[in-house]
Amino acid sequence: MSESRIVQATMIGCGGMARHHLSNILRQKDSTHIAVVCEPSEDAYDAAVQVFLAAGLNPPPNEPDLKRLIEDYADSLDAAFIITPHAYHYEQARICLEAGLDVLLEKPMVMNAAEARNLIQTRDRTGGLLTVAFNGSLSPQVRKASQMLRSGELGDILSISAVVWQSWGTGTHGTWRQSPAVSGGGFLFDTGAHMLNTVADLAGEDFVEVAAWLDNRGRPVETLAVVMGRLQSGALVTLNGCGEAIPSCASDVRVFCTKAILHTDVWGKWLRIQRAGRKTLREVKVPASLGVWEQFLAVRAGKMANPCPPEVGLRMALLWDAIRASAAQNGIPVKCESPNYS
Repeated sequence: MSESRIVQATMIGCGGMARHHLSNILRQKDSTHIAVVCEPSEDAYDAAVQVFLAAGLNPPPNEPDLKRLIEDYADSLDAAFIITPHAYHYEQARICLEAGLDVLLEKPMVMNAAEARNLIQTRDRTGGLLTVAFNGSLSPQVRKASQMLRSGELGDILSISAVVWQSWGTGTHGTWRQSPAVSGGGFLFDTGAHMLNTVADLAGEDFVEVAAWLDNRGRPVETLAVVMGRLQSGALVTLNGCGEAIPSCASDVRVFCTKAILHTDVWGKWLRIQRAGRKTLREVKVPASLGVWEQFLAVRAGKMANPCPPEVGLRMALLWDAIRASAAQNGIPVKCESPNYS
């Protein structure tokens, strides 16, 4: 789709993560205009207003009811950025696609594989664009890493090791993120979702078997997780998530190939490579990015293929299902269902 004018957008949700993204979006005022927002919390909307004022921009109106927003504004809107609690993603994305809007949808895309398949059908039926806002898949670093891995220049993938940690348990105590009915899971399904997705993206193939252990540490949802997996090619994967760390938030991902080692993080903040014969990791230079919205606009404009379509959300939903099934059986290996994208 070619962009010949400023994209008229709505932001659905104005919570803390939404305001983080908003600060980057407002730096792209030559390409995007936030025409209206949808936020039922007055406090969250007031906080978002301050972000607009700090950027020297007039804040948009707030319509707390999404269906009413669609009725009043859809004809003048091009796209929606949905950043709300996980349980609301499917219905909100469906409504926006049905209204003819292109959608950037915060991770994890949906709560389960059934919702993922239904959303793919909605995308196909409406012809709209649906992109999942995984920082990793939408980062130039992970896109470059994936290109290098698929080209064969690094040889075969032998194994992948990933770890993500955060003071998540204490930081999200008492919030919706620790309510299973709304969040769909704990640390591994929230911050850890970036790890699951980025590793699967780098692997470039489906998991066929996983063994997993989850620990709630007395909370309503899991905050510790260890997963071992096997890919279709036979390559091995280890995933370690610690949501009870000291105050911090960081990660490390290493892909061990027959000709090189790749090093990045779950958000694709950097990319380093150590080729055979070299003693150290060296930075791989890639273009700078203003974040997921900028990449979404590039997809809308036809400047790049969609690196994170709803098929990605289905892939993660199936992996998450297998992880939970194994953990429920104290780590007994579980076969992963094939996505059958076609």
